[in-house]
Amino acid sequence: MSFHLPRYDSMALLASYASITRRVKLGCAVYLLALRPPAVAAQATATLDVLSGGRLIFGVGVGGENPKEFELCGVPHRERGARVTEAINVLRTLWRDSPASFAGHFTRFDGASIEPRPVQKPGPPILIGGRSDAALARAARQGDGWVSYVVTSDGFARSLEKIRHFAAAHGRALDGFTTAHLTFITLDRDRDRARRRWVSRLSARYAQDFGPLADRYGVIGTADECLEQIERFRAAGCGYFLLNPICEPEEEGEQLEGIASELLPRLGT
Repeated sequence: MSFHLPRYDSMALLASYASITRRVKLGCAVYLLALRPPAVAAQATATLDVLSGGRLIFGVGVGGENPKEFELCGVPHRERGARVTEAINVLRTLWRDSPASFAGHFTRFDGASIEPRPVQKPGPPILIGGRSDAALARAARQGDGWVSYVVTSDGFARSLEKIRHFAAAHGRALDGFTTAHLTFITLDRDRDRARRRWVSRLSARYAQDFGPLADRYGVIGTADECLEQIERFRAAGCGYFLLNPICEPEEEGEQLEGIASELLPRLGT
C-alpha cells in the first residue's frame, strides 16, 4: 500500500534481497496483516522463508493511521485489531499443519495446506508492533517479540513492564522474547541539519508536523549523540534496534555507510 510517500510491497522487496544475501536476517516492521487475507500472507511468508533459507522475521501490526488503506482493501477500519489477532493464529496453523483446519470469526477452512511450508519450525518468529495497550497485550499473548516506535526510552521501559504483566496474567513465560525498537535515525556531524532532514522526511511520510516530536523521539545528530540516545533504550531493556535512516532516498546509501562505520562497531555488533 502507499502511505503518503511511495512505498514498495515489503514481501516483494525482501524477496529481491534474499537472492543477494546469505547471512542477514530479512524482516518487515510492520506488515499490516489486516489488509491481506491471512492464507495469502501465510503463503507469501512461507515462500520467502524458503527462498531465504529460513531468515525471515515477520513483524506485524494493526496500523490505522491511514484509513484510506483499509478502504482500498475493503477492510472495515474498526475490525483491524480483531483481524490481526485471528490472522496470527491462521498463519501459525497453516505454517505448522498439513492439512490444516481453522474455525474463526473471519476465516474458516478444513483440510487446507500451503506448500512449501517455512524452513523455520514451527514458523518464522512473529514480532508484534505497536504502542497501545491492545498491541502490548497482543505481543504478550501471541508474539515472539515486540517492536516499539515513536516512544521515549522511559516509555519503552513502561511498555515492556506492561507486556510482562499481561504475559503473567495469561500464564505465559517470556523466555526468548525479543524486544526491539524501530529507530528513526538521522546521522550528521551537524545536529541542526540532521534535525531538519528528520523532520522534513517524517512530516511528509505521516502527513503531520514532526517538528515538535524530533527532540523527544528522534535519534539525531553525531555518532556520539545518536549512541547516547540508543544506550538509553538498551538500559530500558531493548535488545535490538531497527535502524531506519530518515533522509531523502538518494541519501540512504550515505546514511547506511555512516551507521555501519561510525555506530555499529561501538554497539558491539
